[in-house]
Amino acid sequence: MTAETTTAGRASSFIPDVRVPVGWTLGGLGAGLALGIALEGTALAERLLPFADVIGTLWLRGLQMTIVPLVAALLVIGIVQTVAAASAGRVAGTSLALFAAILTTGTVFTAFAMPALLDAFPIPPAAAEALRQGLSAEQAGEVPTIADFLKSLIPSNIFAAAAETAMIAIIVFFSLLALAIVRLPATHRQLMVTFFEAITGTMLIIIGWVLWLAPVGVFALSLSVAGQSGIAALGALAHYIVTVASMGGVVLLLAYVVAVFAARQQFSRFFRAALPVQAMAISTQSSLASLPAMLAACRSLGLKETTGEFVLPLAVALFRATGPAMNLAVAIYVARLTGVELSPVVLATGVLVALATTIGSVSLPGAISFVTAIGPIAIAMGVPIGPLALLVAVEVLPDIMRTVGNVTMDVAVAATVDRHTAEEGGGEGEAGNPASTSSA
Repeated sequence: MTAETTTAGRASSFIPDVRVPVGWTLGGLGAGLALGIALEGTALAERLLPFADVIGTLWLRGLQMTIVPLVAALLVIGIVQTVAAASAGRVAGTSLALFAAILTTGTVFTAFAMPALLDAFPIPPAAAEALRQGLSAEQAGEVPTIADFLKSLIPSNIFAAAAETAMIAIIVFFSLLALAIVRLPATHRQLMVTFFEAITGTMLIIIGWVLWLAPVGVFALSLSVAGQSGIAALGALAHYIVTVASMGGVVLLLAYVVAVFAARQQFSRFFRAALPVQAMAISTQSSLASLPAMLAACRSLGLKETTGEFVLPLAVALFRATGPAMNLAVAIYVARLTGVELSPVVLATGVLVALATTIGSVSLPGAISFVTAIGPIAIAMGVPIGPLALLVAVEVLPDIMRTVGNVTMDVAVAATVDRHTAEEGGGEGEAGNPASTSSA
């Protein structure tokens, strides 16, 4: 799977070339499920399943151990880049305001819509029990009260917070650290950014090593699940793909609403312009690879070249329209699967962490993005992250919806910014160099 978030110029230079054996991982999932179903209830299954559980658990912990340092480093880099982009001019400010409004709208909508969708179309009981039996070693965290949530915002000891994986406290601390770094002299600021870039690159290399073992880890986990529950496990995976992808579908529809009402584009014209972009997104699952098609769509819509050439690279670097909404949808799904109570505080925590972690997204393979983006949300909500290790194997299917929604919204935002700046007297020449927004 290719990267679904990316940036131009210097910001991508610290990202190592991490490749994920997606085909082999899907093969491991299929083989594990098939073997587990065949062995269900047999004496051989009783001997094999404990061994498979050990292998699957070790692989999962290999992914977990990098979450805190990677999220912290990405958050710092993302905030520094966003502040730099905001100072690039009025076009950049308008773009960032639209990004924030769209991301917040989609994420808050998901917090209400996903539980309602699961109420209307609940997880098949047999399928839910199948995954719970196979991935029940990790217990859900306690549901926090409002007082607990407020107290958790400020850590008394950041190292203790990291040891306890207190994601809210970690996000607050490193957000403040990033804002402080922005105020340093240029030499010191660059030194700090380079330090966090080095941490990011190092963690990604480690994750790359772990993900090369994904076929083995996913095979072991799926064998453990199917060996205890049989074919019912397939129902849970199919139900998961449809429900989570539907939240991305809502964001995709929102892109047309933005294009028609905010950008004042004719629906038929925008629909035709977006089709080649969506075809490229489906075939590549990459916003970066779709960038030339997005620029062509902007030309066909009659936008100023300077608008498209600035807004689209900025959007590809900092804006993932479907990201926080679909990430929160995954966490909510796993919460329902594992019996975590979705109280208002839990959902509010999920919304805040989903929005915060999208700032730090960079050019990562989809499997890595899945773990690093959803892991912090699940942890903050008190949701077990064990099921994520199995769901990552089928992420290739929801990731198609992620990319299609992202690129369509990118074009809609570019059209909106173009109309807004034209009404205010232009804005050409204020955008500057898109690559400059990715440097500290």
